Amino acid sequence: MTKEHRFIDLNTFFTNTAKLADLDSYIQKAKELAGEGNDVVLTGAAPVWLYLKIAHALHGKARKLIYRSPVTGDIVIFDHSPF
Repeated sequence: MTKEHRFIDLNTFFTNTAKLADLDSYIQKAKELAGEGNDVVLTGAAPVWLYLKIAHALHGKARKLIYRSPVTGDIVIFDHSPF
């Protein structure tokens, strides 16, 4: 079975400002979009705390997690692929 890349734009999770009070819903949405065992790319303008919490929540769900920015390009956060 071939796994796919899932793209998650964190900027689409909120309007204007991300709120800590909505963190559980952000995490749930990210998990739903990520699926199980896929390569996931996180992108979009969002606070660092949101990136960190989403990355932590996806550990064990995503096979590979990548941060993508126009400034840095792709940065692998973790890669649990056996290949």
